[in-house]
Amino acid sequence: MFLDEVVLSVCSGRGGAGSGSLHREKFVPRGGPDGGDGGRGGDVILRVEPGLSSLQRFQLERSFQAHHGGSGEASKRHGANGASVVLPVPRGTMVFDVATGRLLADLDQMGSELIVARGGRGGRGNTHFASPTFQAPRRRELGEPAVTLKVRLELRLIADLGLVGLPNAGKSTLLARLTGAHPKIADYPFTTLSPNLGVAELPSGHTITAADVPGLIEGAHLGAGLGVGFLRHLARTRVLVHVVDAQLGAEEAVAAHRKVAEELRLHSEELGAKASVIAVNKVDLMDSGLAQAVVAALGHAVGGEQPVIAISAATGEGTDALLDAAAQLMSTSPKVSPQGGEFRLYQGPTGRETAFKVVAGEGIMRVEGEAVERLVRTTDLDDDSSVLRLQRQLLRLGVEAALVAAGAQPGSDVEIAGQTFSFFPEDVARDSLAGGRSDP
Repeated sequence: MFLDEVVLSVCSGRGGAGSGSLHREKFVPRGGPDGGDGGRGGDVILRVEPGLSSLQRFQLERSFQAHHGGSGEASKRHGANGASVVLPVPRGTMVFDVATGRLLADLDQMGSELIVARGGRGGRGNTHFASPTFQAPRRRELGEPAVTLKVRLELRLIADLGLVGLPNAGKSTLLARLTGAHPKIADYPFTTLSPNLGVAELPSGHTITAADVPGLIEGAHLGAGLGVGFLRHLARTRVLVHVVDAQLGAEEAVAAHRKVAEELRLHSEELGAKASVIAVNKVDLMDSGLAQAVVAALGHAVGGEQPVIAISAATGEGTDALLDAAAQLMSTSPKVSPQGGEFRLYQGPTGRETAFKVVAGEGIMRVEGEAVERLVRTTDLDDDSSVLRLQRQLLRLGVEAALVAAGAQPGSDVEIAGQTFSFFPEDVARDSLAGGRSDP
């Protein structure tokens, strides 16, 4: 089975919590803070690997979880970093965020990789919060939470030539003749159920890659037949070869070519405008005069804008001329994607988005925003000094002012990242939590 689209659920590892340990040793009074940092959570990475031609490995397993970071310990021992999960994908895989529909990466080169879910940063231990006036802090940070999302992988094969045509036009036979590939060939429509790839060698010594996709029928761009799932593979090809059955006769051959060309155009204007050559196939099965009439009719129909070549995929007649014509078109058509050894690394967002909003609900106000929610999730809410520090951070971000502007009163309930707080202005909170203590 050929699998070219799949939805995966991925989750990175959460960061380990920092330690709030104080050094304890005989004859060493007031040893001070010695809590280590938490380890970083593992990433979920998609990486292009050679030898893969479909997304078949995800047929049975579609949920992946990276390992969590370890917690920090006493004696400044840092927690272990969580192991990342690397998922191999074929070249030409496009990655979309299911929730937003946004394209995250186009993995079009060997070695390209995408950090699709970044592991959470480990929390800092209490050694980071010591100061000359606050020498024994218990304060520590919890690790950042894991990132969970759904991504859609869509494979678009990368080929120089794309063979298109109605069912049973002889595309698979032509692919076998040009490249030595071994697709299933039979004398009935829709023999090809999945795309096939092959490599053809030109007389010049250069090689080109050809792709044969299932036959197209009218309405394929709307879901009819088998072509709808494979039209996107043609988007990466540089030149299209329209394979037309000469046995249809001149009038029907022209109608068949127009039908396929229209389906390509309706799928996308870019696909409909691709450079193409017409291969009039199966001329060995009919009178040469009738075959030439079909060639002439197609040439007239396209107005000489596309080369029209009579071939026989079964005997090899005309296939060299077809390759030459295709190679000439490719010399003027830009490559869809780089072929070199350089690879791209796509990374998720590394900055911290500070924007937030206050949503007034019934009896409660909710603050939503990446930075604000991250601060709450990484704060040890059981430690009063950490809570006071959190309030000061929220004050600097403008959360307190936004709550006041939204109508919050002292004692109002405020929800941030699933935690409910009672809203008090900065001066009231400082007095209640710290008792007037100077605490950085």
